[in-house]
Amino acid sequence: MKRSADLIALEKRLGHQFDRPELLRRALTHSSMSGPGREDNQRLEFLGDRVLGLVMAEALLTDDRKASEGQLAPRYNALVRKEACADIAREIDLGAALKLGRSEMMSGGRRKMALLGDAMEAVIAAVYLDGGFDAAKEMILRLWGPRVAEVEKDARDPKTGLQEWAQGRGMPPPAYVETARSGPDHAPVFTIEVRLETGETAQATAGNKRQAEQAAARALLDRLE
Repeated sequence: MKRSADLIALEKRLGHQFDRPELLRRALTHSSMSGPGREDNQRLEFLGDRVLGLVMAEALLTDDRKASEGQLAPRYNALVRKEACADIAREIDLGAALKLGRSEMMSGGRRKMALLGDAMEAVIAAVYLDGGFDAAKEMILRLWGPRVAEVEKDARDPKTGLQEWAQGRGMPPPAYVETARSGPDHAPVFTIEVRLETGETAQATAGNKRQAEQAAARALLDRLE
């Protein structure tokens, strides 16, 4: 299969040239573009999530040989959560290569956290199926590597962290408000705004309200700290 320019560019950013480029094409195809003869990336997302989890679990054990399971679990969650996958996707400009239907294109799908996170997991699966576990592991560790060493500061729950920040300054707890909802009923996308009494706000979009709230809280915490 002939590679398009955007796929060739993405392969370079991933550090993996596909023997079967159709796998990468499928990993980048959102369900809004699926149809007869065209598979979307949902099944690959399922597999990629598991591959990422195994690599991150091993990396954490290697990085800190004295940490207990209780210490490792929140670090692991911080590394594999959808927000982390979306952040990596933004760093390699994965959104520019996504294959989206018109509705998703018009609603800013290339920037949506849920779509980017899902596509990143699907790309991991595509590399795994194309080049084996070692190829997927090498790519993941290259993209996630700096985060493994710094993950402890990101492992706390952002909503709890923001609430503690507000209470420590005598403020009431942050308020979370749904400001927008898009997408079909079976796959809604929520935009949540978090507000502090002093007027500081931040917004985030995700495939469920909890993820959007966490992402909004993290964005505001990063700005405040």
